[in-house]
Amino acid sequence: MGVSRIFDISQSSLAAYQQALNITSNNIANASNPDYSRQTPVLSTAKSQSNGTLIFGSGVNLDYIQRQRDTLVDSQIRANNQKYSDNSKRSDILGQIEQLFGEPSDLGLSNVMDSFFNSWSAASVSPNSSALRMNVVTSAQNLATKVKDIYEGITEAKSSLMSDAKNTVATINSYLKQIQDLNNQIIAGSLNNQQPSDLLDQRDSVIDSLSKLVNINVTTDSSNGVMVSIGGTLAVDKNMANEFQLKEVNGNLSLTTGTDSFSTNVTGGELFAIKEIYSKTIPGYLDQINAVMTSLSDSVNQLHATGFTNATPTQTGLNFFDGYNEGILTINQDIMRDPNKIALSKDGTSGNGDIATKIAELSSAKLLNGATLADNYGSLISEVGTQKQFSDQMAQANQLVLQQLEQQKSSVSGVSLDEEMANVLKFQRSYEASAKMIKIGDEMLQTILSMVQ
Repeated sequence: MGVSRIFDISQSSLAAYQQALNITSNNIANASNPDYSRQTPVLSTAKSQSNGTLIFGSGVNLDYIQRQRDTLVDSQIRANNQKYSDNSKRSDILGQIEQLFGEPSDLGLSNVMDSFFNSWSAASVSPNSSALRMNVVTSAQNLATKVKDIYEGITEAKSSLMSDAKNTVATINSYLKQIQDLNNQIIAGSLNNQQPSDLLDQRDSVIDSLSKLVNINVTTDSSNGVMVSIGGTLAVDKNMANEFQLKEVNGNLSLTTGTDSFSTNVTGGELFAIKEIYSKTIPGYLDQINAVMTSLSDSVNQLHATGFTNATPTQTGLNFFDGYNEGILTINQDIMRDPNKIALSKDGTSGNGDIATKIAELSSAKLLNGATLADNYGSLISEVGTQKQFSDQMAQANQLVLQQLEQQKSSVSGVSLDEEMANVLKFQRSYEASAKMIKIGDEMLQTILSMVQ
């Protein structure tokens, strides 16, 4: 034990605090990186050495670099990501569908239906008026056009959801592949006693992104690899990455693995919102539209067939509509060519408009589900609005929870510039003190050498 011990201790101290400064510098450089986890140098006392009955310290070592992360908060963030993304996506889609109905407005289907029945009421006053008969045809055309526009708009929205779902599944598969690749790199580094903090940050970021698309469960093994499952189905681990496929069976979307016909239980994320609206919500809306328009067409035809035309010769037994099918309301082509074939008379006499009156009264008749057609359609519009509002409220609630969780995450993993600058000063002073000790050791050595000359 001699002066050389001062050099050894000071040298280890210089190296340790230089590395600590490098770590702190890296923290400061990544202060604005949302995916970065703060790193902390963990210093430990070097192994002591004994000299007789005395034990001398050997300095300090940088034991390891600790990555600051709260796995419980991470798990909660991913669980709430699934909920928020689901409700936010539902809100966006339902908002687009809500705009297609255009209610309430003068151009909405509700107002167009009222105009249709009002045209019959007007025609009942002057059944022989060509202008009023033509107005019935025009209002029927407007009704058919409006229904077609709404139906086609919703159908196109559904088709767009299919494309969206395919893109989402492709993105999910891409994330799974990235996680597998990062798994292998992280495990390889861990086996070599390396601490791949940056790779761990990248993997956590990809997993967080995946949790926004679909419901996942994440577990970490002893080799620092992660296993991710989707709806109970293994999605990726250190050995494999599943490739999921989107299938449609009887109008229902499902997520499967490869050629496997077993459907994965998707219950969260954007894919869940798309799947539910595509498979259930939109078909439900279309069914309600079909029910209203079928009832309207059948009810008008039932009365119209009992009336008499104003043509020569007088005819009866004619339908006003050829029928309704999936958004297409077809008007009798004979009536389109000759409005005099509209059957307004109940007894075949000129000037009688009793049938027109009865058809006009259909607007207030309880024809469907114990309610009027307008009420049935109004219930549909209310349902769309209510579902949109509920999704908005749930998304806002989920967002508040996520903000609180992100703050908790930031308190653990985020970089505080004030704290890092304090660390810089602390490590710098320690480094300077170690350098001073080397200088002192050198002076002591020079003194000893001068004594032996």
